[in-house]
This record gives sequence, C-alpha cells and structure tokens, in this order.
Amino acid sequence: MADSLIYPAFITLESKLKKLSFLLVAFGLILSLGSTARAQQFDLTFGVSALTGPSSTPTLQTIGGGAYPSFGLDFLFFHNLGVGFNASFRAKQNLYQGFQPFRPYFYDVDAVYAPPLGKRAQAELSAGIGVESIHFYTPFVTCSSFTGCTDFVSSNHFLGQFGAGLRLYVTNRIFIRPEAHVYLVRNNFEFSGSHATRFGVSVGYSFKNQE
Repeated sequence: MADSLIYPAFITLESKLKKLSFLLVAFGLILSLGSTARAQQFDLTFGVSALTGPSSTPTLQTIGGGAYPSFGLDFLFFHNLGVGFNASFRAKQNLYQGFQPFRPYFYDVDAVYAPPLGKRAQAELSAGIGVESIHFYTPFVTCSSFTGCTDFVSSNHFLGQFGAGLRLYVTNRIFIRPEAHVYLVRNNFEFSGSHATRFGVSVGYSFKNQE
C-alpha cells in the first residue's frame, strides 16, 4: 500500500519539475533573443516564503499557512525596466476542510522596475498577472498525452500580482532579497478571501550586475 501511494506522488513531482524547468527555459530563451543587444541585467532567484490570507470561516478555510519554495527570473533591458517570471508552491500538502489533500501554486509574469541604490543595493518593484492553481489530490492516477500522469484535479483562477523587494549584494553577482508579494485572486471561491500575501527571502545570482 505504501509503495502504491509513493509512486503516484513521485510521478506527479517529476512531472511538475519537468514542466517548470521547460517553462523557465522557454521563457528565458524567448526574452534573451528579443533583448540580447540591449540587455543590462539577467537574474535568477530561489527562495522560501510564508503565505498569509484571510481567516477561516465556518464554511471556508484560509489559504494561508505553510512554507512556499519559490523560483524566479527577470530581464532588465531599458533604464532598469524589464520583465520577470515567478513561481511558488506550498512545500507540503494541506487538508481542505480537514479531509481533502490540496496544494496551491502561484505563477505570474510581471513588469519589473529595479533601480540601483548605491553599489550594494537595488530596489525591486513588480506588477503583473498570473494564475493561482489549486491541486486537489485523488487516490488514483490519470494519464493523458497533454497533461501527463497526475493524481490531482486543478482549480485555476486568474490573479494580479504586486511585489516589492530589496536586493542586498553580498558580492558583485550574488544577492539576498527580502520580499513581499500580494496576490489578488479572481473568484477564489474555495477560500475565505480573494487575496493572499507571500513574505519571504530569496537568494539570487545576477549575470550582469549594474555598476
């Protein structure tokens, strides 16, 4: 029985990592081809955050709680302006209303403004759109040529994202970034509110740090 539960989970995790890697690489290639000549800065980040949301009600629960690993990249190509992509997800499954395993995912594509603050710091402001994807897990696996093999049903919602961070450079390339992101989610009917806030810290690498 244990093996039958672990195997679907492994398939799901492997599928997720492949999809995320493909998306990040494709996004980076498209942007690099369009902005190589004028590129000023390209950054990759990895971090961990906590998510907060409105308190639970008698019929709906909060989306808040749990640790959220996050991945991101951005291109700054015109006077500290550029575009970015972020993805984050709950590290461990939660229980919806005490019985249904689920995990939230957040994806967004943003406009980014990151002016330097001296030689060792850089502000970062972002705003954009994306998707909140809630995966409700099932005890069986279904496979298709489009989605691969999964053991969940998704509930997807359009969102707006507003973020702010402060990049503190440890070296000319490596920085630490305290950050906050506000998600405004459309028709987030599974949970007790239409917004969530993610607070965390990321470590980043800049391929062309501004002087």
